Amino acid sequence: MIYLDNAATTRPNEDALRRANEFLTEHYFNPSARYRGGESVARALKDARNAIASPVCGSDFGLLFTSGGTEADNHAVFSCARRGNAVTTSGEHSAVYESFLQLKTRGVEPRFAPLNRDGSVNADALLHLIDEKTNFVSVVHVNNETGAVNDILSIAKQIKNINPRIVFHSDGVQAYGKIPVRLSSEIDLYSISAHKIGALKGTGALIRNKKCNLSPLIFGGGQEGNLRSGTENTFGIMCFRYAAEAAFQTLEADGARMKEYRDLLWNLMDQTLFERISPIGGSPFILTVSAVGLKGEVLQRMLWDRGTAVGTGSACSSKKPFSRILEACGYDRKMLDGVLRFSFCTQTTEEEVRRAADVINLTAKEMKERLF
Repeated sequence: MIYLDNAATTRPNEDALRRANEFLTEHYFNPSARYRGGESVARALKDARNAIASPVCGSDFGLLFTSGGTEADNHAVFSCARRGNAVTTSGEHSAVYESFLQLKTRGVEPRFAPLNRDGSVNADALLHLIDEKTNFVSVVHVNNETGAVNDILSIAKQIKNINPRIVFHSDGVQAYGKIPVRLSSEIDLYSISAHKIGALKGTGALIRNKKCNLSPLIFGGGQEGNLRSGTENTFGIMCFRYAAEAAFQTLEADGARMKEYRDLLWNLMDQTLFERISPIGGSPFILTVSAVGLKGEVLQRMLWDRGTAVGTGSACSSKKPFSRILEACGYDRKMLDGVLRFSFCTQTTEEEVRRAADVINLTAKEMKERLF
């Protein structure tokens, strides 16, 4: 199987699993326990916190472990958007977008900035939505459907110039461990997820500027500094640590190689059958196209039967007829129906890309000949 749906999830890193296994078989103690075994695991979690956060931020940031990117996004939104209005983009992952819709039931007005054609936010329009009642802004770092990269450092700085009390959050799930970033002091909260970089599902984190106050969403024993109660998932966290260390060790080289593969795949595809949606300067890990006039979901199933796994957009929106995000980019129904998303990981090979291109072209051609 050629697997090109890594934006949905990645295969776990075998070395990370092997190294973390001791936290299942030997050091399985509760990190809140007062005896030495528990204290040892608590120290390991502290070290993991630093190892996961330090590649993207300094000591003025902390890290709150969660069950994944969705919980991290929810925690940011519901902890900080509590009055007035909150501003986000029409291109957010559903974990942020649906949370913003829920704000209406809590007396907070959600505002959505429009997108550019490539899926990036129209930054000028977003800034115009901010007024004296805005207290929270969330802008996704890498659009999970097009790969467009928002300049969150610049956007956050402009927002803080308008009102330094506004809390700025970014969903960094498709950016962390894939593209270079160093969080600035203007960024208050940054969500990340383990299973997008070769660790396990059910593990994530919310990186927090220590000046930013949070309220807990889950109450109980007071773990995670009283912000997220519940016994920590030590095995998942340690897998996250080791996968993150591996990702950042070769970040630059992997990014360059993924860009080569992304561009190679596009150049090998029959461009009489496909139109490109992903921007040239977007994430090197994502290539989104449309087989205009064809059904992307049908192509997806046919490609699976031929040994190639691809996406049709966000896996979290797979039950919808077409992408909310791409519709917000201004594409018509023919483009929306034909969307395919190819996403790479560090285990992807050039041979797989070339074989996938042949299968994709053949399948789309056969489907078009049947229809027309």
